[in-house]
Parts: sequence; C-alpha cells; structure tokens
Amino acid sequence: MKNFRQQQQRPKKNTLVIGRKAVMEAMQTGKQLERIYLQTTVHGEAIEAIRKLAEQYHIPINKVPVEKLNNFNVSNHEGCVALIAKVQYQDLQDVISFVVEKGETPLFLILDSITDIRNIGGIARSAFCFGVHAIIIPDKGVGALNEDAILTSAGALEQIAVCRVSSLMKTVDELHLNGIKVFASEMKAGKKVFEMELAIPCAIVMGGEEHGVYPALLKICDEQFQIPMAADFDSLNVSVATGIVLYEVMKQRG
Repeated sequence: MKNFRQQQQRPKKNTLVIGRKAVMEAMQTGKQLERIYLQTTVHGEAIEAIRKLAEQYHIPINKVPVEKLNNFNVSNHEGCVALIAKVQYQDLQDVISFVVEKGETPLFLILDSITDIRNIGGIARSAFCFGVHAIIIPDKGVGALNEDAILTSAGALEQIAVCRVSSLMKTVDELHLNGIKVFASEMKAGKKVFEMELAIPCAIVMGGEEHGVYPALLKICDEQFQIPMAADFDSLNVSVATGIVLYEVMKQRG
C-alpha cells in the first residue's frame, strides 16, 4: 500500500482552487469540490465561513501541516487549498425520484469506511455493470474519488451516480422513508446472501475490510447477510464481495 501511495501524482494546478477567497467563491457558485485542505494553524472569520459552507455542501476538510500545502507547488495559498471534484455528486432524493419515475426498482450501494481507492474503483466498476443506480458515500472516512480511483474503475465512476452525504445513519432513514429496504453485509450474519429477497427496492451496505460495517449502522439496517465461503479464511476482498452480492441481486431481478 505504501508503494501505491508513493506512485500517486501531485494534482495538476488546474485541478486546484487556491486561497481562502477563491475556495469560498467556488462553493458559493456551485463548483463541486472533492475536499478542502486547511493548514492546522489557520484561524479567523474566513476559515470559519469556509468550514460552515463545507459542512453545508458535504465537502470533507483535511487539516494538514503547511508542508502538505507547499507540496502542491502553489504560492499564496493562505493556508487553504481545495481539490476540484472529478466526480459530479448528485442529491440522493433526486436520484431516488428519477429512478422511481422511470419505473425501475431502486438499487443503491452504500460504502462505509472503505478507504482504499483501488477497492472503490473496483466496486464502482461492478456497480455500474450490475445496474446499481447510485453509490452512496459519507463525506468523511472514505477514500478520495480522484484520478487513481477513476482509472481503477475503468471510467465507471464517471458513468454512475455518486451521492455524498453527511451521515449514513440519516441516509438509512431517508431510504426507509422512500420505501427502500437496507441490507448489510456482515460475516457473522445468520442469513446467506442467496436467501435474501433482493428483487425489492433495496440498498446494500458494504463495510471496510478492517472493521466491517459500523455497529450503529448495522443495528438500523433491516437485515444482515453473509457470503458463504468454502475455506476457513478471514474474509473476502471488499471489492470482490461487492461483485458477488450485486450479481446475486441481478440474478434475482432477472
């Protein structure tokens, strides 16, 4: 993993928004940002205004040392640099309404604590191939959907809807209000994936390989399932597991 990170290229200058005023204006005019980097020592009214707008638009903020900002090879950054989003994020309710109006059965994929961008790219590729209407990610605790993620997805991240939300817990409530069941992948679940009823409107939650789905999120899901394995091994790679689950959904839906 360390070698992979070292190979990541420095973002090009035309993908950056540099300086406090420029970042504020970018958000106010509706430009989609992947994340904002704030120097750990900066304070003041402008910084607080940036924080509030970022929270409103679900844009992650990373507090970093000045060396990180200097590494972008830009001048006059004022302790604030934003990365322009490669993916165009969409409103979840808008996507749900669009799917329902088309007369299709909603299928959503929720990613919880998945930080490896190679896994995210592979998941997006499977999601697009198996008919997922949108991938839902939290604004914190998930890998950046950058050029490397898009490359790993073979461009699928540019084709499939992605919804970035402030809270996965609230998102489950929103899905429930729209008549969409939420099912979580859990290694110790009693039901196997092929025993689930997946032809109904549903969202599938996949958790990170290290800790799985967050326990509080598991509790509010409608059901949990496991992928049976022949060998006694720790777990499947999350990208592979997601592909297996989504194939079962597609198979049940004919």
